[in-house]
Amino acid sequence: ENKTGEGMAATQKLACFRLPPLPTIKEIIKLYNLRAEKQLSQNFLLDMRLTDKIVRQAGNLKGVHVCEVGPGPGGLTRSILKAGAADLLVVEKDTRFIPGLQLLSEAAPGRMRIEDGKHYKNLPFSMSNRTGCFMFGRTRLTLTFQKDVAERLTASTGSRQRSRLSVMAQYLCTVKNCFTIPGCAFVPKPNVDVGVVHFTPLAQPQIQQPFKLVERIVKNAFQFRRKHCRRGLEMLFPESQRQELTEELLRSADVDPTLRPTEISISEFRALADAYSKLCEENQGLIDYDFREELKLRHQAMRQLGSNRKGLHLHTTIEENVNDKH
Repeated sequence: ENKTGEGMAATQKLACFRLPPLPTIKEIIKLYNLRAEKQLSQNFLLDMRLTDKIVRQAGNLKGVHVCEVGPGPGGLTRSILKAGAADLLVVEKDTRFIPGLQLLSEAAPGRMRIEDGKHYKNLPFSMSNRTGCFMFGRTRLTLTFQKDVAERLTASTGSRQRSRLSVMAQYLCTVKNCFTIPGCAFVPKPNVDVGVVHFTPLAQPQIQQPFKLVERIVKNAFQFRRKHCRRGLEMLFPESQRQELTEELLRSADVDPTLRPTEISISEFRALADAYSKLCEENQGLIDYDFREELKLRHQAMRQLGSNRKGLHLHTTIEENVNDKH
């Protein structure tokens, strides 16, 4: 009898995750005359099997608070609600989709809120931005990207796709390339396939240095991705100290200067960041150094010198002409 009661309770609990009969996404699009706007990079995913599959990558959502950015006609939104999310906040900047989302909200009373997305920035493809998704702390993320971006985010050390993006994402999170959705699954069909990527923030970042410092190290290393890492890392330092400090950086970090940037592991980037931080403490103003500014000043000086020489040559020529007349 007790088991029967538990079974009924479980059935009732499961039933609360089911949505009442609703128009299909295709019918919603037709009902509200919704067209994908190219300038907003809109492509609709109508296959609920695929939206359910995306939601499964996020893990168990029962009783969880979820935020969906850019729900559009609400295909993925339905899958999130079906998965049992306790509270779903959807952020949509295109007001054409609001009536359809309100219909869905009424079908799931108390579980869905709609926020005007005009005050929000678009999700950046650069996941290495602290003011982006990471501003909320250790929040799990399930996101879609162009297939090549998804591959770069999850690329391992030494792989052809390894990039600055790989390192910046992976030192903060466990990153998983879940599966690929072919472009033909979307309406209208985009020119690229789409990768679904899941991010699980680490309890502690693999590199224990300020974000801007890590970003500087990684950015410099990858600016000459086909050359030895020394070539990019030496641009961290002023020309007058470049050779000396670059050698000290690589020696302290115990990193092979002939490695390509794609061959440097996260642990080696950690050693480089720690060594660079120490050098910045020992050399005042080093953290603010920008080789581009030094290069700009040098070019300005060369142009000024060229202008002065041209003026001197002109002045000499005029004097010679005057002397010839006399």
